[in-house]
Amino acid sequence: MSLTLRTISREQHLAYVQTLPSASHCQVPAWADVKNEWRAENLGWFDERTGEMVGVGLVLYRQLPKVKRYLAYLPEGPVINWYSPNLEDWLKPMLAHLKQQGAFSVKMGPPVVIRRWDAAAIKKGIQDQDVKRLRDVEATHIEPRAFEVADRLRRMGWQQGEDGGAGFGDVQPRYVYQVPLEGRSLEDVHKGFNQLWRRNIKKADKAGVQVVQGNMANPYDLDEWQRLYEITAERDKFRPRPKAYFQRMWNVLNSEDPNRMRLYFAEHEGERISAATMLIVGGHVWYSYGASANHKREVRPSNAMQWRMLQDAYALGASVYDLRGISDSLDETDHLFGLIQFKVGTGGQAAEYLGEWDFPLNKLLHKALDIYMSRR
Repeated sequence: MSLTLRTISREQHLAYVQTLPSASHCQVPAWADVKNEWRAENLGWFDERTGEMVGVGLVLYRQLPKVKRYLAYLPEGPVINWYSPNLEDWLKPMLAHLKQQGAFSVKMGPPVVIRRWDAAAIKKGIQDQDVKRLRDVEATHIEPRAFEVADRLRRMGWQQGEDGGAGFGDVQPRYVYQVPLEGRSLEDVHKGFNQLWRRNIKKADKAGVQVVQGNMANPYDLDEWQRLYEITAERDKFRPRPKAYFQRMWNVLNSEDPNRMRLYFAEHEGERISAATMLIVGGHVWYSYGASANHKREVRPSNAMQWRMLQDAYALGASVYDLRGISDSLDETDHLFGLIQFKVGTGGQAAEYLGEWDFPLNKLLHKALDIYMSRR
């Protein structure tokens, strides 16, 4: 298949994504408005023979300080046929185009899963004193085609991120936790939870925890979200995003598709004690941000909320409920260990993506960016 690449409209990009079973939420046109500090471009790949569009990519451009050159970034994209034996035919025209646009370096995140571990395998790994990382545990499923993709990228001159995926070194998480929904009943999903999860869902129900949907266009809901989120940021020692970020995210994503983003609150005795946002693209549903108060943790609002979100994802006909990033550390003393422990309780599976890859179009500037980023 002979391919050409050109800039397309947002409408064309969205129309193409809507024909797919799913694509990453970082590759829908409105994501450019969420990340409005970057310049954006929508790319389309066309089959020269038929003129039909066969792939898309959202590119975010960030200018290097003091230089009129850009880092071009395709988060969790582009949306192309990654298993094509002629991957060069897809990526070469993209690199040529981005170079023409003033890019000195390209970063992309192939949405290709390389390994999966089911909950039982992870639990076994946690119990084994000699196992410190997820990659030390034998995978339940390996995707041989993913290794071929990695080999092709290396041969083309693409380089894997410095950190090689030891956790959150990539911009987007390399390891995620997912609950498969396709071909399962809700009862199967509930049965897949571990005892603690099932007990906590029951506990929340007994305590009278109610899970309701909110709306960030409503100032009260937005304030409540931000209040809980900032409490969480302080507790977990991360820098919170400003309220305007979530307001913008809500407005732009839901104006593209009225069901792209949802907000949930867990309430107890009239007080909102936990909150979460959910993103939906086709059959893929993500738990995106979570927040909770420091008190009333004993009524288990987070378990109740996740169960409600899972049920809603199921009702939407989703094939997967994605709990997003985990670190690959299975060391109980690691501060990120609690995250994987909480998510493993859902029964699902950990998935390792190929991670992010860089192509230096200008080696000198690429090196300068590396140094700049490592100092930040």
